[in-house]
Amino acid sequence: MAGFNRVILLGNLTRDPQLRYLPNNTAVCDFGVACNRRWRDRDGNQREDVCFVDVSAFGRQGETINQYMSKGRQILIEGRLKFDTWTAQDGSKRSKHSVVVENFTFVGSREGGPQERGAPERGAAPAQTATAAASSSVPASEPEAFETPPNLPPEAAHTPTGEDIPF
Repeated sequence: MAGFNRVILLGNLTRDPQLRYLPNNTAVCDFGVACNRRWRDRDGNQREDVCFVDVSAFGRQGETINQYMSKGRQILIEGRLKFDTWTAQDGSKRSKHSVVVENFTFVGSREGGPQERGAPERGAAPAQTATAAASSSVPASEPEAFETPPNLPPEAAHTPTGEDIPF
């Protein structure tokens, strides 16, 4: 029988990521994410529920999250559920679900940038996926110079400025 184990979470980090290495030198980054849900009850009152989730990212993804994320920053995670069981020091059986990251996207503005929801910082690169982040050791940035394509006349050359950005 086939199974499907997929989780998608959008939330804020509840603590700074903690990076550690396994004996085989694989990086593991552990952090928590809080996901909010808002709704109206029968009386029309606004209600909110928060779900706290433990998350682990392995390898280059874990190192990237540890390098660029901190408590309070927003992240979109795609991964799978993992069920852990253990015996506590008092002899009782314990268990919990956690999420293992398979893909992620940084969401929101960079530190020190505008704090409006969905408003990217001027000159900032678009949201970076784990695949793109893992392929480069430096974050994406604004290009040094704008080159005119060879089929355009030289007077068409234009270096984009802040006024050219539509938002």
